[in-house]
Amino acid sequence: MADDKPIIKATTPSSSKYDTKIDVYTSDPRGSHESIHIAVDSDSKSAHIIDTTNGSTEHTDVKCYLTSACMRYFQEQFDDNCYELTVLRWFRDNFVSKEDIEHYYEIAPIIVETINKEEKSGIIYDYIYDNIVDYCVEQIEQGNYDQAYSRYKNSVLTLEEQFARPVLTNRMVKTLKLQTNN
Repeated sequence: MADDKPIIKATTPSSSKYDTKIDVYTSDPRGSHESIHIAVDSDSKSAHIIDTTNGSTEHTDVKCYLTSACMRYFQEQFDDNCYELTVLRWFRDNFVSKEDIEHYYEIAPIIVETINKEEKSGIIYDYIYDNIVDYCVEQIEQGNYDQAYSRYKNSVLTLEEQFARPVLTNRMVKTLKLQTNN
């Protein structure tokens, strides 16, 4: 492109759980380019962001409670590539088991959805930032990977029990009632 303006495309994917997709390219997408892709599911109010503008590919699920806590903590200055999230992603990719990662990405959206309905969600996210994000980053910086992993895993299980389990139990009861009525 002659004027180096970004190219923005909004589409409605036909075979995806997302109902809107926005692609931003730094140059003609048919050639070499950097890009940001945002996929939105308006039913579940979730989104997924893929950013290739920093030389690598970063995936962000906006239903991640660690990201939500960082967003709350940093507010207007939030950057998805902030130091804390970068350290936690490195730790995830190098030390967290595949099973724990899969479990987190399965349960975290339910935790976020439930926390967001709480009247004092800000206090909860502040707690998550102070007691999970900040603590784990400090332990990782000091090379205390076992302590960071233990806090991460125990926190996932505690938050799941507190916020996700009631939602999942309610869903199961509704499903059983529907099956019984049919």
